[in-house]
Amino acid sequence: MPKLSQDLIIPDHEIDLNFIRASGAGGQNVNKVASAVHLRFDINASSLPPAWKERLLQCNDQRITSAGVVVIKAQTYRTQEQNRADALQRLHDLIEAAIRVRKKRKPTRPSLAAKRRRVEAKTRKAKIKKLRGKPAMD
Repeated sequence: MPKLSQDLIIPDHEIDLNFIRASGAGGQNVNKVASAVHLRFDINASSLPPAWKERLLQCNDQRITSAGVVVIKAQTYRTQEQNRADALQRLHDLIEAAIRVRKKRKPTRPSLAAKRRRVEAKTRKAKIKKLRGKPAMD
C-alpha cells in the first residue's frame, strides 16, 4: 500500500498490477520471465480526496489517459519485486507532484539603481568597443 501522507494510504485493491515480458536486451531469460510491471490506477474510482482527484486529472502527463486512468510501465530492473516497487514509487511521485501547491509568483521590477547600473555598464562596454576600431585618419 503506497503511503501518500500521514493519514492517506492507497488500498491495494485500487491498484491493478499485471506482470508482462519486458522488452529489450536480456538474453534467453527475456522470453521466459514476465518481470515487467504494468500498473493501472483509476483516478475517478479511487479513494483520493476530490480536490486531489481534480488536480491529478488536470495534470498534463502522458501517463494519464483521457479516461482518467494512470498507466505506468516499469521494466528497468530484472526482478518483479524491484519493478513493482519502482512502479509504485513512480505512482507515488506522480500524485505527490500533482497535489503540491505551488507558491504564487509575485511580479517584481528592477530598482532605479539597478537600471542606472545597467545603462552605465552598457555605455562603458560601448566605449571599450569603440576604442577597438581603426584609428581616425586626419
